[in-house]
Amino acid sequence: MQYRAQRIEPIFGSVLLRRVFYSIAALALLSLCLIIAGDYLGHTISLGGHTEDTTPREIVIGNSVLELPANTIRFDRQRRDGDAERVDLYLHWPDMMGYQPSFLSDFNGAGPEKRLLFLNFEPRATSQDMSGRYGPIYSTLTEGPGSKGPAGLTIQKFRADSDFLNEELLLSAEQAGQMPFVARCLDEETSKSNLASCQRDIFLGEDLQLTYRFPREILGDWQKLDQQIRTFAEAHLKGQK
Repeated sequence: MQYRAQRIEPIFGSVLLRRVFYSIAALALLSLCLIIAGDYLGHTISLGGHTEDTTPREIVIGNSVLELPANTIRFDRQRRDGDAERVDLYLHWPDMMGYQPSFLSDFNGAGPEKRLLFLNFEPRATSQDMSGRYGPIYSTLTEGPGSKGPAGLTIQKFRADSDFLNEELLLSAEQAGQMPFVARCLDEETSKSNLASCQRDIFLGEDLQLTYRFPREILGDWQKLDQQIRTFAEAHLKGQK
């Protein structure tokens, strides 16, 4: 009797079993990827676009070079080295620091007090900063001598035809050799629902303009605030003494 030799196929030799094995392996790999991605994305979502990274980013605007910690830069797309038309920052006040977990509520606008400052650096668009524009521009758009404001400031109302709807001008007293502090703010009622209802701009270096927005609630510390803004900016402007 003759016996026909039979070929014994290995377990993976079956097309069906091979497909089942690969499917199971693929599902296992996908599950692992989802777990890893879930951990990463969960952390990212909890940050709400903020970053704890303090790596310095060298940003060139015109002829000026800024070196800024990544966690002070507001938008992810701007956390890059190289040329830029502008860069937007946010800082925790009064410590002038970028995002960190202990500041999460304040950075999300959910803290008991308004503690965020918003800054943007860009090329100068005017011949004078806000203080310099008071005489030729803002003084012609406001009414009367004004009323008493916080910490020695004067509150001046804009004329109804000035296009500055619901805004007021805050002005410090003139001092010899010093330009006045000038800021535009939303009125008190409108400011209640706004994280940073006041705005002021200053010049830096040879060709930079820094515009910063801040809560009306901290106008009582306007001198400290303005000095802190200048100190922060000059400390991060390369080549600035």
